[in-house]
Amino acid sequence: MAKPGKIEKFKTSDLTGLRLELCNSAYDSWQAADVVSEFLTGRGYGTNPDRVRHAIAGMKGGVTNFERMQEELEKIAFVM
Repeated sequence: MAKPGKIEKFKTSDLTGLRLELCNSAYDSWQAADVVSEFLTGRGYGTNPDRVRHAIAGMKGGVTNFERMQEELEKIAFVM
């Protein structure tokens, strides 16, 4: 897992796309975890599937704040 401050601040447009994908889909937690993992790995970060699925619960619960979403991504992403 990355140390605080090592994870970039993702663009609002990227977070908006991720949030829309998660909120407007009928994904189960496994599928949503795949989407989040792809989002992070596409930006050069590694993930742990168990941690991602745990974070999904918070994100699918109605993330309305990009700051909160950024915090969740920081918890599950690690620098490769």
